Amino acid sequence: MAPTSWGRAKAAERRGDEGVSKQEIREKIWDYMEAQNIADFPRPVHHRIPNFKGRKTLLVPTPRLRTGLFNKIVPPPGATKEILRKCATSQGIKNYSVPIGLDSRVQVDLVVVGSVAVSEKGWRVGKGEGYADMEYAMMVSMGAVREETPVITIVHDCQVVDIPEELLGDHDLTVDYILTPTRLIVTGCTRPKPQGILWFMISDEMMERIPILKNLHFREKQAGKDVTLQNEHLAHVKTSHQQAPLQKTGHIASHMPSDSTHSAHWDDEHRTSKTESSGVTTVYVGNIPLDARVSDMKRTLREHGAVPLRLNWQGSQGRAFLDYKDQATAKGVVSSLKGLTFGGKTLWVNLAKKQKNK
Repeated sequence: MAPTSWGRAKAAERRGDEGVSKQEIREKIWDYMEAQNIADFPRPVHHRIPNFKGRKTLLVPTPRLRTGLFNKIVPPPGATKEILRKCATSQGIKNYSVPIGLDSRVQVDLVVVGSVAVSEKGWRVGKGEGYADMEYAMMVSMGAVREETPVITIVHDCQVVDIPEELLGDHDLTVDYILTPTRLIVTGCTRPKPQGILWFMISDEMMERIPILKNLHFREKQAGKDVTLQNEHLAHVKTSHQQAPLQKTGHIASHMPSDSTHSAHWDDEHRTSKTESSGVTTVYVGNIPLDARVSDMKRTLREHGAVPLRLNWQGSQGRAFLDYKDQATAKGVVSSLKGLTFGGKTLWVNLAKKQKNK
């Protein structure tokens, strides 16, 4: 693909509200790096943070957080260049490292994080498993990083694309500097980085899979912090709706149209005035398959403990608007539904426009 062709490909990413998902961005980067033979071992790069030719090998936290957070590489005395090279691999971490526990008073001066895609504004897309975001949040919890600790990502030039801010959640890590083979980008990003573990996003399965989370969960609970896990949080949200004073409207309104051929119009101005006057906060759900039915959406919301006071279904436009009793409840729902797959497509879930800064 010629540079001008890649320029057109990047321009296609600048769709913003018109519709682009994180997974679409990932697939585009992965496909391009494979097609142009830019990627280095391991191949293929799909579902990985790509290594590319000419990139230096980086030291990383314990792979997948299986045995802890940090590992300190301790090369043997008189180590050869070959041994030092092995020290920077996953096998090297096993053979030449010692773990650094939560009690250590380590101070991290610079965080280097892998990315599949990144924007010049500092928005970052990883491979979709959330480990980098969680690693950073853990470092915040143990006092290893501060707000001013710079975060850098090293990518190929083709991985720098436009990413809509609407795709980001409170748990997503942003970057301050981007290094490519041809330039250094200072993002000037002012979006707050994660302030610690968002426990309401952590499932019981994750707690079992990542033992260090249990330790950190116990410590923060002892410190009096809110450590409600995902399953408990969803159950609480569901119970709150069922016990609300407007119990009859606490379920999705049954009078809403049952298919996408009868969609009501609800513009931004109406949504904003309604919120300001009644205290109700509206959540926007987009990228809904055009053949989806409102009954399927109702069932999905019930299963995730996200039953709204009202649902405005606009299936013909691939979207819906959900009303919740207050902003705290709405934000909890946004976090719970973020990244949810519905009808084979990843939903876009955010507070409705003009409410994010309310």
